[in-house]
Amino acid sequence: MAGLEDTLHKAVPGGNIGKPLMLALLALLASGVLFAKRDAVPSAGTGTQPMPDQGAGGLLGGLGGLVDQLQKGGLGNAINSWIGHGQNQPVSPGQLGSALGPDIIKVLAQRSGMSEEEITRQLSQILPGVVDKLTPQGRLPTAAELPQTT
Repeated sequence: MAGLEDTLHKAVPGGNIGKPLMLALLALLASGVLFAKRDAVPSAGTGTQPMPDQGAGGLLGGLGGLVDQLQKGGLGNAINSWIGHGQNQPVSPGQLGSALGPDIIKVLAQRSGMSEEEITRQLSQILPGVVDKLTPQGRLPTAAELPQTT
C-alpha cells in the first residue's frame, strides 16, 4: 500500500493528509466499498461497458467503481475533467454526498471515525486531485500502470 499512500499524499496540496481522511480514501479506492454497493443492487445499465481490468479489484476496481458511481450520480462532467487533461472541476460536499449515496458515505465515516458531513467536505476538496493523479494518461490506468504497492 505504500505506493498508493505516496500517490495520495502527492495528490493533496502540500501533501498534508490526516490519518482519518487517508483511511476514508483507502476504503473508497482500495477496499471494494463501491463494488459491494454496486454488486448488491443490480441496475439495468450495468455491464454494457466494462471498466479496464474491472475484475482486478483493489485500487483499479475501486477507481473504476468510483468513476462509475460518480457518473451515475450526475457528476460525469466533473469526473471527466479530473481524468482528462486540463483544469479539474470542483464539486460541492452535497453533490459528492448525493453521487456517492448515503450508504457509502456512512461506511466511509465509520471507517475513518469522521462525521458524514466532514468526510464529504474533505473528500470534495481532495478527490479531484487524487483522481487526477491516479489517471495521468487522461484515462483509467491498466493494472500494469498502477503505482507499485511494495
